[in-house]
Amino acid sequence: MTSAILRLTLVAACGLAATTANAHFKLLEPESWIEEDDRGDPQKLAPCGGTIADPGTRSGAVTQVDGGSMLRIIIDETIYHPGHFRIALARRPNWLPADPVATMRETERGPRSDSAVIEDNPEAPVLVDGLWQHNERFTGIRETQIEIPNIDCEGCFLQIIQFMAEHPGFREGGFSYHHCSILNITADQDLPIDNRW
Repeated sequence: MTSAILRLTLVAACGLAATTANAHFKLLEPESWIEEDDRGDPQKLAPCGGTIADPGTRSGAVTQVDGGSMLRIIIDETIYHPGHFRIALARRPNWLPADPVATMRETERGPRSDSAVIEDNPEAPVLVDGLWQHNERFTGIRETQIEIPNIDCEGCFLQIIQFMAEHPGFREGGFSYHHCSILNITADQDLPIDNRW
């Protein structure tokens, strides 16, 4: 009886470990362009999530934004990883920047990502880099506001990625997890147009 309970406990623990390794953050606001589960899956593939097996189901969500205004960003970090987040904006998904390149180090568990360059003064298409940089265990809600460039852009892609340190990497997304939102941005005619976009 005791060995049967122990086996069931081990099977349950292995099943839990297998499912919790799948995802790391959920985009809450603005709404994601694909439907996400409770952990934020699917989110491995650059530039905007999905996996090879599941490219994701379009949500149809579009967020209306005024150019030059502040936009609230809310994520739920569902599974902890040390690292940081980056936010970028582009008119097309293939214009979004490449994922950060990881600097590797050897550990007793094999090679792991150590860090990635964070731009102190990011240039377009990156809006914010090094956001929520952390090395202490954390899960839960993170929130900030970012300034949206003063442009006209229907169907712009706002990308939020999580770079993971102390990670071996994975075939579909390297060291980053990805989410995007679709924004319809209307420029404020009383402000100068941002020509970087």
